Amino acid sequence: MKFWLKIVGWILLIMGVGVIFYFANVLDDNKIIQAPRVAIHYEGENAMLIEKELIDRLKQANLLFSGQRVDELNVEAIEKVLTEMPEIKSAHVFRDIGSSWNIEVVLRRPIARVFNRYGQSFYIDSEGYLMNISATHVARTLIFTGNILDKFQRGRISEIINNDSLKSIKKLDDIYSISNYVCKDPLLYHLIAQVQVDTQGNYLMIPILGETLINFGKVESDKKVADKFERLKVFYQQGLPYEGWNRYAEINLSYDGQIVCRKRN
Repeated sequence: MKFWLKIVGWILLIMGVGVIFYFANVLDDNKIIQAPRVAIHYEGENAMLIEKELIDRLKQANLLFSGQRVDELNVEAIEKVLTEMPEIKSAHVFRDIGSSWNIEVVLRRPIARVFNRYGQSFYIDSEGYLMNISATHVARTLIFTGNILDKFQRGRISEIINNDSLKSIKKLDDIYSISNYVCKDPLLYHLIAQVQVDTQGNYLMIPILGETLINFGKVESDKKVADKFERLKVFYQQGLPYEGWNRYAEINLSYDGQIVCRKRN
């Protein structure tokens, strides 16, 4: 008899706890949600998206509104909208107990800004992803101008290149190769400001200091890009301090294993 009383007691206890949790959830669902705790993670000097802009976009998408209850908060839809924003690489949205909830996002890091021949301007991020420019934020990146015929199409350069229906990339893969190397090297990052693409496909680099044009030549492979930049660094570190920053009109890296310099008249 005592055995059955114990079983009945445990059943009643479990049912009681379940009822308590049920009504607690009902009460939580009818609570007004709190403002989210927002964490924005990014690399580089500036964030391309701030908390206010993020919240405003969610309001424009009718995912956040005044007087919103907990049961009206669509965490999955918010996360989907966030991951579709061009500045955001990844997003995680989750609820706590009660009416509190959280947004965590990781932003993309632009490493190049491209101005093409059609008047379009867009960024390439550190993973080769094409991004629209921001109306409120300007990233400090390498600037590429000149004979660039590639048009903007959202996605990664590698995916576009391997997709026959989208394949129109002519220069963006080269631009990514150059800017990806430069952004990882402290000397080059503070040396080169802008890159001009001429009609022959050569990359002409304009340094921040001095008036010496750097003719990088064409981009044939990542290995050759690294080799050219290493030659340039050695020249700047060992040659120019003795020769003077403005002694040469042009530094030409087009030739394998060589640096050909043209002096000023």
